[in-house]
Amino acid sequence: MSDNQADPEIHDENKLIAERRAKLDAIREQRNAYPNDFRRTAEAGHLQQEYGGSTKEELASADKHYAVAGRLIRNRGAFLLIQDGSDQIQLYVDRKGLDADTLARIKSWDLGDIVGARGSIQKSGKGDLYINMEEARLLTKALRPLPDKYHGLADQEMRYRQRYVDLIVNEQSRKVFRTRSKIIAFIRNYMMDRGFMEVETPMMQVIPGGATARPFVTHHNALDQDMYLRVAPELYLKRLTVGGFERVFEINRSFRNEGLSTRHNPEFTMLEYYWAYAAFEDAMDLTEDMLRKLALDVLGTTTVTYQGNSYDFSRPFARLSVFDSILHYNAGMRAEQLADEAGAREIARGLGIALKDSWGLGKVQIEIFEKTVEHLLDQPTFITRYPTEVSPLSRRNDDDPFVTDRFEFFVGGRELANGFSELNDPEDQAERFLAQVAEKDAGDDEAMHFDADYIRALEYGLPPTVGEGIGIDRLVMFLTDSPSIRDVLLFPHMRPE
Repeated sequence: MSDNQADPEIHDENKLIAERRAKLDAIREQRNAYPNDFRRTAEAGHLQQEYGGSTKEELASADKHYAVAGRLIRNRGAFLLIQDGSDQIQLYVDRKGLDADTLARIKSWDLGDIVGARGSIQKSGKGDLYINMEEARLLTKALRPLPDKYHGLADQEMRYRQRYVDLIVNEQSRKVFRTRSKIIAFIRNYMMDRGFMEVETPMMQVIPGGATARPFVTHHNALDQDMYLRVAPELYLKRLTVGGFERVFEINRSFRNEGLSTRHNPEFTMLEYYWAYAAFEDAMDLTEDMLRKLALDVLGTTTVTYQGNSYDFSRPFARLSVFDSILHYNAGMRAEQLADEAGAREIARGLGIALKDSWGLGKVQIEIFEKTVEHLLDQPTFITRYPTEVSPLSRRNDDDPFVTDRFEFFVGGRELANGFSELNDPEDQAERFLAQVAEKDAGDDEAMHFDADYIRALEYGLPPTVGEGIGIDRLVMFLTDSPSIRDVLLFPHMRPE
């Protein structure tokens, strides 16, 4: 006995597929099995919107005729339910009005088939709209049966692997991706309305830069050289600012060769923008305004509910430095100890943090912050003044060069954005690149490369500039109440079946 025969569900599915193939073969003997000459004149959503409020009598006297098409998702005998990209609508099988050949074809339809129908729009006694079929066409034969209508596609992994089936049977999934599209459209329009120009920069780069992350490596055959999928578009966008485009943005795909989790996917989408003659405070103001208006536009409210908790975007977002946030969320910790490298290392060891000898005070403080603070940043919060040691592209603060004019935005205990006043001193930038190279040589796979062309660009002069990256996938998770990043990616990365 084969494995398929041993599993009753697989055996039943194979039997159904065989039956459907037999029907397809019979259709092929008579006509084109995949016609493309049926043209619909209305979508289900349009009809529901226009006639949903009409009475049965009004529609009967109006005698309005439409052609509709969609996937057959339910068979109720005299009434069939189809679904198109906008909504659902019923088809009525008038056994007295339709000829025998048409009735036989309709009877051979299976759930999942894509069909077309033409007839008058009517309303049933229960108040449901339907098309009283005068013409019925099979447009595409579905060879595989849809999942059980009551249980849907319950297996989470199968939902991700077979997203096409998930979208057919799960309205919530369709809603999430419609919302994602709306979020991206809002962000694009928001930036353009404020004078930012949308641009495109290379996805394959000779030197990966713009973030500390392990890159994906590929090979360019014509140039006979290794190239990297970008970890961020930052350095190219700043080259454009050097060139005179003073407000630029890119809704970009970036790639980081890192682990998979509910919050991480190796391929992800960001908004990244650069704004000349502005500082990190301006970027925080823009971010706060954009996210508040985005929530209102997408959800109709500035109160966002995520995983049972409410987040208020109507109030001013909290702003707190890295150093002050550590003291705020760690009662009894002394500022003098945290500000001293030996003292900070003692604190970190007490928290069970594994330290490297090469780390300075700034890196140790960030490790303490990530261990004790990050997950507690629930309501919308900007964390500012990141140590220079962990901010290789950020401008040093004028009053305290130990820290930079940088911020990260957190909500629900997770980071959604990172921005800073840009380092535009080419000599300082070259020194920091060299420090990154030393870390890479010491075994840090995420450290940056030395980008000589970017240094050359800075030598032509980058105006005072602020830049920011906002993680769109995590933002969509938050605004759609989705617990995993895979829920908001149409085709998330998966291990092979």
